[in-house]
Amino acid sequence: MTTPTSWPWTLLLAGLAALALLGLSGCTVWRIGQAGDLAKRSEPLQHTPASPALRLLIVGDSTAVGTGASSPQTSLAGLLAREYPRLRIDNRARDGAKFDDLANQLGGTDRYDLVLIQAGGNDVIRLRNMDTVGADIERVLTLAESRGERVILMPAGNVGNAPFFYPPVSWWMSSRSRTLHGLVRASAQRHGAVYVNLYKDKASDPFAQQRELNAVDGLHPSDAGYRVWFTELMSQAALAPVLAPAR
Repeated sequence: MTTPTSWPWTLLLAGLAALALLGLSGCTVWRIGQAGDLAKRSEPLQHTPASPALRLLIVGDSTAVGTGASSPQTSLAGLLAREYPRLRIDNRARDGAKFDDLANQLGGTDRYDLVLIQAGGNDVIRLRNMDTVGADIERVLTLAESRGERVILMPAGNVGNAPFFYPPVSWWMSSRSRTLHGLVRASAQRHGAVYVNLYKDKASDPFAQQRELNAVDGLHPSDAGYRVWFTELMSQAALAPVLAPAR
């Protein structure tokens, strides 16, 4: 119960809280606008060498497109193309895609040496039911197995650590990200696919500790961030010997 003398302090605290909320809202609106601008400028890299030694199909969301990179060449697909010039890359990823959108991206009858799946962030952010997402992951892996000799799943890391989000929403996003990664890990084990784990707690996540790894929207990786992902992909999936013929 407040006393008459406490009213000025109560009003002051309420005013400060309102100002803080408005500030966060304005920052969020600005970052949403930045994310939209980055998506408009992004383009999935395609690489078609004259005599490819290996073929890679990439499907997924904006992280597979390379949104946040300064150019397609500095995206994850671009880094693969630069390192392995005889690797053909067909990139069908689309900004905003969820796991239930990937069936269309996996359509067709062509066979690939590798299929790289980068998705899950939108399933987390858009609050999709995780049981439904788990079923979608299973369907996607079944389709991917019919398209490639080797299937790799590389969902975005701990979405809650992205500068885009603030507590308590960031805590919620971290919890949902953890659940998603558990589903992906379990499905990968069942299907014999490779799971690349980018999920880290905030204290050990380079994207939380080094802001330069994040694009201006605070949601996607920057050029430096995609280089970190490239290193993780090559290491965790042990791709160097697999891709060696495409050098």
